[in-house]
Amino acid sequence: MQPSMFNVQVPLAERNEVYLMNTFSDAQLLVTPDVTDLIARIGRGLHDFTLEERETVDALTANGFLVSSRDQEQQDLREYFVNLREDTDQMRATVLTTLQCNFACDYCFQGDHGDYNKFAAKMSLETAAGVVDWIAKRLDETKPETFVLTLFGGEPLLNLPVAYYLAEHCYAACQARGVTQQISVITNGLLLTPEVVERLNPYGLRGVKITLDGDRHTHNQMRPLRGGQGTFDRIIENMRKVAPLVPITIGGNFDEASADSYPALLDFLQQQDFAPYINKINFKPVLRAPEPEKPKGFIPLTAVGTNNKPLNGTCMTSAGAGLSSGPCDSCHFIDEKMQFLRDETRKHGFWTPDGVHMGPCEIHRRHAYTIGPEGSLYACPGFTGEAKESTGTTDRREAARRTAAADRFDRLSAHKEGCGDCSFIPVCGGGCSLAAHTEVGDMHQPSCHKGAMESALVSLAQRTAASLS
Repeated sequence: MQPSMFNVQVPLAERNEVYLMNTFSDAQLLVTPDVTDLIARIGRGLHDFTLEERETVDALTANGFLVSSRDQEQQDLREYFVNLREDTDQMRATVLTTLQCNFACDYCFQGDHGDYNKFAAKMSLETAAGVVDWIAKRLDETKPETFVLTLFGGEPLLNLPVAYYLAEHCYAACQARGVTQQISVITNGLLLTPEVVERLNPYGLRGVKITLDGDRHTHNQMRPLRGGQGTFDRIIENMRKVAPLVPITIGGNFDEASADSYPALLDFLQQQDFAPYINKINFKPVLRAPEPEKPKGFIPLTAVGTNNKPLNGTCMTSAGAGLSSGPCDSCHFIDEKMQFLRDETRKHGFWTPDGVHMGPCEIHRRHAYTIGPEGSLYACPGFTGEAKESTGTTDRREAARRTAAADRFDRLSAHKEGCGDCSFIPVCGGGCSLAAHTEVGDMHQPSCHKGAMESALVSLAQRTAASLS
């Protein structure tokens, strides 16, 4: 018997208690210091217990804090990741209806090309029909209980005929197979209307995610129309109209100049009549190339491709679905600013992720797919548009490079060698593979944000203790 490698703890001196968590079993306890002393004694090989200690040992064992052996625990972890990868309860498809966008965000690939929309890919109805046929075949193979369709872009609502076609025909395929369909839309919100929501609702619309990059002034600077006009007021009015019809998730992308505007945004949202309909708020750093000449204190944001561009035309500003999880929900969080914004979000009465349970992401699930506007398949939305990373096509066109890419992603593990015995492996899964691909040129290496998770753990411990007071 020995302590689990996945035990983490936070001393709560003001309570003379310790918050214990096991990231594998997800057991969480508030205990007195003598319990952590007992765990430490067991770690040193001491196994002489009093009757009372024996009861404590049994409870710790039942909750995963004590294990029979590290070898068995490592085997259990491997089985966990295999089961996660092969799980068939749910099948997911993120479909990019178009790479076109009506915004000109300066941190986005679409925003720095005046003629980009002339050439950006847009899914045709013919391709959409092929996508539905491909999804139907996967449903037959996988036999899931639930199918989750995420409409993504670019701005997916710029191609409403395809969005409606996918929703309706995938729903019919699911109904014929006894599968429940759920739809999530990731949109900038400018074209979101009650008519759009009401058209999608019968086919399983469960959430819409909208991006607000700070308060009104900051957002209008960060996310203008291509003509330079602001977008904040129109988005807010659209949210007000659709809020009673569908749960809303709000995302936001901050950099060193905009991060401090978010409390004002939260103040504003808290005062809105649609505040009770906001399901979740989650802010993330802008994916941008770091520039050496930036002043001291600049947040070290990360490039996502060569030539200081994102890897593709995917809207890297809207990562994260309107449901509980989705594309890139575990990517790039900066310790201090992320925790500040999470705490501010909670203070304003909104739900936000705890920063500990961050993964593993969908790239490690065999039955989660990303489909580009031309029918190309990718392992995750972050790789969309980089042809050499395509793992196949919905029309079954075969190419050696696609097979090679599929093999590379098939070998991808959530338990990376470089992670060692890190206690956060079960809830991290080695971090964002796209970030590792970009930062070190190898997606099989970990993209480590352990400091951020440790900071989030302290906040989680404090909130847990406060809830029990």
